[in-house]
Amino acid sequence: MTTRAAVLVESGRPAPYAESRPLEVAELRLDPPGPGELLVRVGAAGLCHSDLSVINGSRRRPLPMALGHEAAGEVVEAGEGSGFAPGDRVVLAFVPACGECERCVSGRPALCGPGAAANGAGTLLGGGRRFAHADGTRPHHHLGVSAFSEYTVVSAKSAVRVDADLPMEIAALFGCAVLTGAGAALYSANIVPGDTVAVFGLGGVGLAALLAARAAGAARIVAVDVVDHKRDLALRLGASGAVAGGPDAVEAVRELTGGGAEKVIDTTGVAAVLAQAYAATRAGGTTVTVGLPDPSAPLTLPALSLVAEERTLRGSYLGSSVPRRDVPRFVGMYRSGVLPVDALLSHRLTLSEVNAGFDRLAAGDAVRQVITF
Repeated sequence: MTTRAAVLVESGRPAPYAESRPLEVAELRLDPPGPGELLVRVGAAGLCHSDLSVINGSRRRPLPMALGHEAAGEVVEAGEGSGFAPGDRVVLAFVPACGECERCVSGRPALCGPGAAANGAGTLLGGGRRFAHADGTRPHHHLGVSAFSEYTVVSAKSAVRVDADLPMEIAALFGCAVLTGAGAALYSANIVPGDTVAVFGLGGVGLAALLAARAAGAARIVAVDVVDHKRDLALRLGASGAVAGGPDAVEAVRELTGGGAEKVIDTTGVAAVLAQAYAATRAGGTTVTVGLPDPSAPLTLPALSLVAEERTLRGSYLGSSVPRRDVPRFVGMYRSGVLPVDALLSHRLTLSEVNAGFDRLAAGDAVRQVITF
């Protein structure tokens, strides 16, 4: 069969992307799913900073690549032994956890070794690539998902079944923004009732973390961002206070939290902001980072504070979550009204608007944009 997909042909092209067009919408051949794989009709796919980091070249991936890693869709064909059936609605997670390696069996599927190796190589978990141009060139897969495509083939290990009445554009958010943000708040930071919390960066992931912190009973939540309308949205979603990002942010957070927050989450992917988030954390507190800085960016911290103040600095990938456990959990929280993630959806796009969408994301003018098919 064939599918239209947005293929990243070159990283590092200059913005505006609507003019330089690093993503080309092309008609590709798509091979059928093999054993343990699924052919999925994509219903909606979100635009994320992790995609942008590949486009701008700060995260090197093999090219060309059929981009996109946050999606929901419907199974069209199920390979032998997949455990799914045609008609199943699924959310796609961006780490295809094998379920058998040491990290998977210890309850940390986000760190799956074979999954990470496949993602780095731009292949599916079972090996190989399923997309092809007419000339036989095979674009790589993006994190096992390649969501910016009408159809995609994925490992069944990437899929989590959800109810058919969950709108696709909402379901897609659970594949990255919600798993990463809410997971960081509930699992990595372990926010409990009464905690004071600060969130640096108010995109889809940061606002999902804010919503989860509120659901966990945080006593005070301070939201930090350079963009006015994102701070306004954070206040509407339950933040106790909002602070403009910049050189004065640390002191403002410390003032609003009585000397620093107990749990601070950085979602920006900027090393200098992570250092601010650490500085805004009180003694005995925990700083969690989920952003992906440029690999060459150094982080400088007062080393003594880790011991003398019993501080914790923790990385969080995929929110330290377990997709097959947590997608249903977070969907349940959404349905009950305690995790209103529909508020994160700021723009709906067509596939042909994908480059312009990344201009909007890079400018900070969007929370979560979703391509609908």
